[in-house]
Amino acid sequence: MHRRTTLRRAGLVIGTAVLLVAGTGVPAAATSDLTRVSGPSPFADCTIGGTPTSTVYTGGEVEPSVSTDQRRPWRVVGAWQQDRWSDGGARGLVSAYSVDGGRSFRRVVWPVSACAGGLDYERATDPWVSTGPDGTVYGSALSFDATAPDNAVVALTSYDGGRSYRNVTEVIVDTEARFFNDKNSVTADPRRPGTAYQVWDRLESSPDLTEFVEGPTLVSITRDFGRTWSAPIVAVDTAPFQQTIGNVIVGDPRTGVIYNFYTSIQYTDATATAVEFVRFEVVRSLDAGRTWGRPVVIAPDTSVADVHPNTGQPLRTGAGLPFPAIDPRTGTLYVAYEGTDFTGGAYNQIQLVHSDDGGRTWSGPVRVNGDPSVTAHTPSIAVTRDGDVGITYYDLRTVRPTDVDTLPTSTWLTVSPRGGTRFGRDRSLFPVFDHLLAPFAGGFFLGDYMSLATVDDVFRALFVTTVRAPSDVWYAERRSIRGDHRDVGGTLAATGGAPTLKRPLRSR
Repeated sequence: MHRRTTLRRAGLVIGTAVLLVAGTGVPAAATSDLTRVSGPSPFADCTIGGTPTSTVYTGGEVEPSVSTDQRRPWRVVGAWQQDRWSDGGARGLVSAYSVDGGRSFRRVVWPVSACAGGLDYERATDPWVSTGPDGTVYGSALSFDATAPDNAVVALTSYDGGRSYRNVTEVIVDTEARFFNDKNSVTADPRRPGTAYQVWDRLESSPDLTEFVEGPTLVSITRDFGRTWSAPIVAVDTAPFQQTIGNVIVGDPRTGVIYNFYTSIQYTDATATAVEFVRFEVVRSLDAGRTWGRPVVIAPDTSVADVHPNTGQPLRTGAGLPFPAIDPRTGTLYVAYEGTDFTGGAYNQIQLVHSDDGGRTWSGPVRVNGDPSVTAHTPSIAVTRDGDVGITYYDLRTVRPTDVDTLPTSTWLTVSPRGGTRFGRDRSLFPVFDHLLAPFAGGFFLGDYMSLATVDDVFRALFVTTVRAPSDVWYAERRSIRGDHRDVGGTLAATGGAPTLKRPLRSR
């Protein structure tokens, strides 16, 4: 496999120890139960990555991922895109770690882009973090050029709770324009210390770039604590004119079974302008990722594009992506997603399905969000050790008919006991903010995903708001609440034929 190791700045060697540049402690937030995790951009003076049609949002932090150490609950690690570009990716990726349970954070730069003094790529995107049962933190990034076809999925590892990262490895590199690696994530095996899985889709076009070929799911595995990664293998094979996107793995700590969740899109022909179906699927591995079973259909993707309800301005959200989680005691699987089954196709709600038999069969959806009269989007999900299901999301319940120059947006956590069918009252995570201050990248953009983790009975959320334009990453904790849960009703609405394509071929 070709490895790209040329660096714009000295000080980094692939596969050796790297101490990243640490930031100062993050100042306290405006409220006692919130911490602002992001801070001043370390890339503000970097001019790499621009094109004549690009806009960079300096200070625009989007798309966070969070993880926590189950054996050391005072450790929290997050990562996000820093300085988002309008047409894909960011100047670089920044991570943060806490050693006091999220009361304060210190920031470090991931060396996965040229602006970060690391790998020689113009931009980076899709950060992801996951902590193994021994405390090893695994990171994932997508690094690419805006002015050339070069792109790579990059792995990196921390052995000190996120303070520094080592073994920066390009697990796949493509230098031809007809190949693009997209929407990566990483998951530490909860049962096997030292094992973790990088997963993504690899999109292929014809050599002249006029036709779409396919986009299978690839997986690369480490079994030595992130020191080395295997050559990629196919986890989900695709038919002609078919692709996956949004691949995320979860592992069962009881049995060792590994599940990969994703969106499957089947186009009608090589133009990729019309689709036969868009749906959520899962495959599983019984041998720690060496082989994978056949896909099981979870639910159709009935989401529509999220927009400003008064003006129609586009919002780029988590529509079209699955957000999975597992109950660590029972193995019950959950998938949260945006859908219109309860609105007759009019606007998105947060929906949840579950499986009690290892993903072989799935329940019908329930509505999660508390106000059914407004759009809700971008769910994150996690399950506590006692089986409580927590979901964070945004909604537009405070928008008034006269709001055209602003978009008041609310951030919520709601919790159901085991089973995910009786969600309690929504609990606000953050004051109402204006979504229209966010970076514009195919729509006003906070991220295709936010992030939620648990330790004991505590939910730990990392999310983006625009209290300071263009955006900031915030951390909040909430204990799970037992009792006082409301019943979620609703009937699965008929979808009336194949859904229309709602996601671009490449997410970036």
